[in-house]
Amino acid sequence: MQIDYVNVLVPAHYMIFFSRLGPYQRSLLDEVVYRGREFTEQWAHEASIVPVETWPLLRHRMESHRARPWGFDGFMKENAAFAQAVIEAVRANGPLAADDLAALQNAPGIDRSKFGRIPGAWVGTVERAVLEAHFGRGLLAVAERRPNFSRSYDLAERIIPKDYHSRRVEREDAERELLRRAARACGIGTADDLADYYRMPIRTARQRIAELVEAGHLREVHVEGWRQKAYLQPGAEPAASLEIEALLAPFDPLIWYRPRVARLFNFEYRVEIYVPQLKRRWGYYVLPFLLGDRLVARVDLKANRALGKLMVLALYLEPATEKAEIAKRPMFGALGRQLQRLASWLGLEGALIGPAVPRNLAVRLHPALTPQE
Repeated sequence: MQIDYVNVLVPAHYMIFFSRLGPYQRSLLDEVVYRGREFTEQWAHEASIVPVETWPLLRHRMESHRARPWGFDGFMKENAAFAQAVIEAVRANGPLAADDLAALQNAPGIDRSKFGRIPGAWVGTVERAVLEAHFGRGLLAVAERRPNFSRSYDLAERIIPKDYHSRRVEREDAERELLRRAARACGIGTADDLADYYRMPIRTARQRIAELVEAGHLREVHVEGWRQKAYLQPGAEPAASLEIEALLAPFDPLIWYRPRVARLFNFEYRVEIYVPQLKRRWGYYVLPFLLGDRLVARVDLKANRALGKLMVLALYLEPATEKAEIAKRPMFGALGRQLQRLASWLGLEGALIGPAVPRNLAVRLHPALTPQE
């Protein structure tokens, strides 16, 4: 599950579970992830929450991890005393965040004049970059997320259960197992789809997939309309029916690999958070709407906490949706229900349709947003 803390609506990883389960108490996710010891954070697809059993499968990546920002490995070597002092501070004091490292400013052999903010880097400060480097290399693990979403780190052996922390898996075996898990998660996928799930180089993925096919752990199949070969696990069967209506976060695993989204749903999707406003086609934080087995619309949403409203800033129907029966009341009723549920889950009073929504769509959506007597 990819982690993303853009909070214009709700951090995406919380939304992923809402899409599948409906309203739930968000604090329970933190309880399960950070205090249940069955899950942990690590670089997988991107920064992700993964089962602890995945930890040894990612060890070979940790051992070759490149610190961020680019070139920071050089800083770690040149300032080895500070890097080691961070580890020792965590060992002595327990979980620490970047803001807690100010106490190291007077440590012997550390030149504090080199530390502070890193211009233009998402990590913010040198202190955080050092913690992130140790995390990426598997020396530290995330103990918790603080109220401001910052990571608190502890020694990995204190966070990861011993059986998994000590387990060694050969790189090739780990890669094959990651691809098997990717195939199970995707249901059916091309080599590119499976490689992207754990962000594995495609050349490596193709070689391991061939080995899995030869061993009978994957089946090679052909899908009408797909140029590439596809793969699925033996015994995999399609769902009998798909009674689904769900708004999907931009980083939902179903849609995080955009070429796959286009191939499966004929749906062109791009997150436009970093696109200048005048160049955006759809909006800042656009959620696709899944109805049955089709992506039928996209909605630009914002939680206006000052007004206590879920703002529907824009609504677009897919071309096939506009022409189909689905574009009539059933589709708008389903979307309206999900918007109302989302607003309630976020502690908002309801959904409000913005003036940019075309009137013909607003008129059809509005009755679905009106509370029933």
